[in-house]
Amino acid sequence: MYDLIVFGATGFTGRLIAEYLAQLNASGQAIRWALAGRNMAKLKEIQRKIGANQEVGVLQANTSDPESLDQLVKQAKIIITTVGPYQVYGENLLKACAKNGTDYLDLCGEPLWMAQMIPLVDEIARSSGARIIFSSGFDSIPFDLGVVYLQQQAFQRFGRYFTQVSGRVKSMKGTFSGGTVASMMATISALGKDHSLLQGMKNSFLLTPGFKGVKQAPSHLVKYDPTLANWCTPFVMAPINLKNVHRTNYLLNYPWGQDFQYDEMVLTGSGDEGEARAKKLFKNDNRQQTLLYFAPTRWLLAKFVLPKPGQGPNKDQRDKGSFEIVFHGNDTAHTMIASVKGFQDPGYGCTSKMIAQSAMCLLESFPKEKLVGGVYTPGAAMGSTLIDRLHGLGILRFEMQIPT
Repeated sequence: MYDLIVFGATGFTGRLIAEYLAQLNASGQAIRWALAGRNMAKLKEIQRKIGANQEVGVLQANTSDPESLDQLVKQAKIIITTVGPYQVYGENLLKACAKNGTDYLDLCGEPLWMAQMIPLVDEIARSSGARIIFSSGFDSIPFDLGVVYLQQQAFQRFGRYFTQVSGRVKSMKGTFSGGTVASMMATISALGKDHSLLQGMKNSFLLTPGFKGVKQAPSHLVKYDPTLANWCTPFVMAPINLKNVHRTNYLLNYPWGQDFQYDEMVLTGSGDEGEARAKKLFKNDNRQQTLLYFAPTRWLLAKFVLPKPGQGPNKDQRDKGSFEIVFHGNDTAHTMIASVKGFQDPGYGCTSKMIAQSAMCLLESFPKEKLVGGVYTPGAAMGSTLIDRLHGLGILRFEMQIPT
């Protein structure tokens, strides 16, 4: 029995996760793990190139062959999958894990698919003991855990939580990979075929079945943030992060209140210059998003401009990447500001470590009797334990800036 299996190890992000696990082995950590995918020759080549020891397994399985996936998940305590778009390739593996009681982590930023899968596998996972954790990378760990961290600090200081929190991307240096682009294009294609799905993308409570909270502060327009004295423009990842943050509150039985509000945007600066930049970015982003709905534009982008699956930033680019997200909570008596920082490319350098350490956190700190089966967010499943782990390892830094 392996502790964990990396499914999709020949892909760009899958290989980065495998490299990181090999480094952990080399540093003395006794992790029993394996590489998995559909091409044995490529898997063995990856095994050789990353310097994995001979105890690292190489296993074959295919997303289109449910029997092979069933056999794969029976060999592991945890499956990490990077094989996306998940709405195209993810369902069979997810079902296999839920049925067999195997824990599952992915990098999914596809909320429409997640909303379809939750009612499909949640009860099965509860019965089998499988812990299913979506969105265990840059979307949405820094945002999900950033809100959890701020709220924990608020409760420690004031004895209560904020019912209104804002997330603000202060800086982000990184690049897209082909896998991220493929997921984005698959979602756009689905929206183009069924326009009714657009309402789901706009719904902050898409992932909280049976619960619809209060009207949320707008995240889709240019606005001024008086707490930070900065202008803001919409953030491309907000449609998934908002849904995950509200699901965390929902799964924890609403500690932040059923009237909890969360919005998420990008800071563009102060004064007239910040306002002009916000409006320019907003105008350009809207134009690009509109064009993406037209089939000829999608075809041209896929063929000539965007990276293909398996492509991504090189090591130098990943090491030069970084990000900082600021969170603030406000009520009539108090304001608190916290930050989450990452020190590598957010989507690849940080993501590969975040999902690997999330798996290790689940393995080492959450036996089945402590965390029962079901479909979770990282914040609801592991919360402060995962915050402490990622902070302690220097993967993310959680800091209070202004407690008042």
